Amino acid sequence: MKKTYNWAVLGCGKIARKFSNDLKLLSNARLYAAASRDLKKAEQFAEELGFENAYGSYEEMVSDPNVDVVYVATPHSHHYEHTMLCLNNKKAVLCEKAFAINKREAEEMIACAQKNNTFLMEAFWTMFQPSFRKAMEIIQSGELGKLKIVRSDFAFNAPYDLEKRLYNISLGGGSLLDIGIYPVFAALTSLGKPEKIKTFADFSPTGSEETVNMIFKYKDGEMASLTSSFAGFSPTQTEYLCEKGYLILNARWFVPTHITVWKAGGEMETFPSEHKEGTGYQYEAAHVMECLDAGKIESDKMTWQMSLDLIETLDRVRIDAGIFFPEHDKKMFF
Repeated sequence: MKKTYNWAVLGCGKIARKFSNDLKLLSNARLYAAASRDLKKAEQFAEELGFENAYGSYEEMVSDPNVDVVYVATPHSHHYEHTMLCLNNKKAVLCEKAFAINKREAEEMIACAQKNNTFLMEAFWTMFQPSFRKAMEIIQSGELGKLKIVRSDFAFNAPYDLEKRLYNISLGGGSLLDIGIYPVFAALTSLGKPEKIKTFADFSPTGSEETVNMIFKYKDGEMASLTSSFAGFSPTQTEYLCEKGYLILNARWFVPTHITVWKAGGEMETFPSEHKEGTGYQYEAAHVMECLDAGKIESDKMTWQMSLDLIETLDRVRIDAGIFFPEHDKKMFF
């Protein structure tokens, strides 16, 4: 019989609401606690989603001995602080992406997990989507030949608003860490870390980058062309161009979607999504509990090294593009 885990949500925003709804699909997940710095907000969230308890401080929540695992869903500017709080109280952590603001923070988070022998994973839900895993299986099988080019985008129109997190530098605002992380992830999971990076960025009046175009070049000639933007809409798809054909993760490729495959000399083939219910957050949550069942403190799918490679690449993009977060980057050796 599976152990039932008491889940707590740290931060009661939009993504926490989606995650919590999907958590209900898992029989071994118990919606135990919701925490916000505003008790009323936590109570409303808990009542709406069905959590048993509400806390008006994160410190109070991590002090509850019944909390098994915490989903950190605050802005990424606060992921380091809140993850460290949980780990130092021996609470397993699933931390929303971007994992941290920079590599230094991520390294300290991982070191803290090791010191406290406590589970930690970046909540990169795409890694666990059936369609993404099917695409990786096809690419890695070699049936399309060697992968040569990755093209990936994520863009939507986000009207400029000083009050919005997306444009707030102190909260890590800008398209790169919010949505550009997805195209970068697409390149890393298929081609690895690039040898060279070239970027172009356009900035909003707050200093946050609105649009980023990235070119990754690899030692054997492979390339990736990646885009993130709040300025306009894109198909939001990822294309893997290979020597003997191509594969497309179709619109909204980072969530459960369908796959198109074409082999030279053949007909186009479509693989429908195997996803049946929910938004798709349940897959990563289920994996976390599998890891906890096995006594692991690190995932074997979304590894710490993958998170470090991802944040290191994002740091390289930021340095090349001139994207800085003064409140956090003073720790970095730029």
